[in-house]
Amino acid sequence: MSAVFTDNLYKIFPLGDNALTIEFGNEISPALNDKAVGLARYFEQNRFAGLIETVPAYCSLSIFYDVFTVRKAFKDFPTAFEAVSNLAENVLINLAGKPAGESRLIEIPVDFGDEFALDLEFIAARSNLSAPQVIEIFTAGTYRVFMLGFMPGFAYMGEVAESIATPRKQTPRLIVPKGSVGIAGKQTGIYPFDSPGGWQILGRTDFELFTPDAEPPCALKAGDLVKFYASNK
Repeated sequence: MSAVFTDNLYKIFPLGDNALTIEFGNEISPALNDKAVGLARYFEQNRFAGLIETVPAYCSLSIFYDVFTVRKAFKDFPTAFEAVSNLAENVLINLAGKPAGESRLIEIPVDFGDEFALDLEFIAARSNLSAPQVIEIFTAGTYRVFMLGFMPGFAYMGEVAESIATPRKQTPRLIVPKGSVGIAGKQTGIYPFDSPGGWQILGRTDFELFTPDAEPPCALKAGDLVKFYASNK
């Protein structure tokens, strides 16, 4: 069984045969996400032999690698897992106390018209607010992209103000229209495609989140900051 490296700051463990995960905690936290994003950015700019990709999450980073290339390049280590673990640990020591880097601020227009705001009245009623108040609170926030997942280009962002945070629908919709902007608890996100989903929808945007032929194909990435504004005033 492969070794597991732990201390009071992070732990490293295998993720299948060709990946490992560095976990910094178990909560939604900009500080923990900064560590994951900072480590991912380092390896993006300083690629090691055999690196395939890095995948930041809320409070962890997964590193995927080619086992044979890593074994060939780092012969002093008995396994590829131990070689990549050692690389990650050394980088973490060097990055300790340093900022993750500058975050992009991306402004995204949202149409909050009745045609697109499928759950706005529900969110307002549950929050004891008017629909315009919900929109005002929502657009006043700046939302961090913590991770991508669920489908290509889908960004999990937060945190939504407690006053308008709303649980997922008990029964998901079979189809949520592309571009729908939703709330799930204290998270917000945009559906890149028509898709089943249970988030509470308060508007829609024409902002393209995923373009397969683009480089990179995803418009948003972990560590970005997003500001929504009403396009239908």
